[in-house]
Amino acid sequence: MVRRYYDLPSLTTLAVFEASARHRSFKLAADELNVTPGAVSRQIKAIEEELGVPLFNRLGTGVSLTGAGEDLYAVLSSTFSRTSEAVRMIKRGDRTRNVTLACTDAFAAMWLIPRMLDFWKRFPELTVDHLISDNTRDYRRVEVELRVRYGFGAWAGETTEFLFDDTIYPVCGPAFGAQHSASLAKDLPELPLLHVDWADSDWPDWDEILGRAQIPHGPNKGRRFSKFTTAIEAAQAEQGVAVGWHRLVRRPLAEGKLVRLTNLEIMAPGGYYMTWNDGRALSPAAEVLRSWIREAASRERRGGDAPANVPHPSSPDALQ
Repeated sequence: MVRRYYDLPSLTTLAVFEASARHRSFKLAADELNVTPGAVSRQIKAIEEELGVPLFNRLGTGVSLTGAGEDLYAVLSSTFSRTSEAVRMIKRGDRTRNVTLACTDAFAAMWLIPRMLDFWKRFPELTVDHLISDNTRDYRRVEVELRVRYGFGAWAGETTEFLFDDTIYPVCGPAFGAQHSASLAKDLPELPLLHVDWADSDWPDWDEILGRAQIPHGPNKGRRFSKFTTAIEAAQAEQGVAVGWHRLVRRPLAEGKLVRLTNLEIMAPGGYYMTWNDGRALSPAAEVLRSWIREAASRERRGGDAPANVPHPSSPDALQ
């Protein structure tokens, strides 16, 4: 057998290992690579035999990395990321005019995109690519220079900058609101609640919100959605009560598509942050976009584009 120059396992095997380690799943790696889970298992077995150590712990519910697996994955992930960045720069050419921004579907659809026209008018020569995902693992993709996250301001390997906080209150369609206009906050558990199964646990759900409001409740009734935007559409269609994030639902409230139900209002436990990678210089395009997001966030904090007719209840039922 001809000795490989770097004395490494085959690139195919390393790619299969990297995908399996990133997903912590042979099945998800197989889906990504468009092969069968059995083919992934054979490749993993081959690299473990070649290295002479196990790289994964096989669990009843999936797989986890061994110490050796963690070491190999850390090196491969970094190397593949740098290689991917070099390839993208070669394909793209002038990196100074392109930037990729990552954020959730909810933030993109209900806050960012409605404001982007101002950016395009001011900087028509720049190209912004949007990586829209509710799975924050996607935010680590090498092409992403800027992210807008909801959470508590600490993410490994990222510099963070606070943008603004938020408040949470129940919202529903106007006809549903009229039908239940006499409802109080304590009645919410008996209404059809629209639940969002956030991929990121930092976003509070109905159970946490009712708990923080000290409203007794059992198993919550209602339907479940994988996206916030879909739950809001269901609320607008008079199908139940959704959790309204003030920064995100002000426009449909102002347009009369949504109304607030009860006087319940609580501060969101986290906030919105802009982040970028530690130790990696931002491209000129990313610096321009970062400055623009700072300006937009400053206007948001001042309430400069807040609809005047959106109420902020001050009754004893409200939680500050």
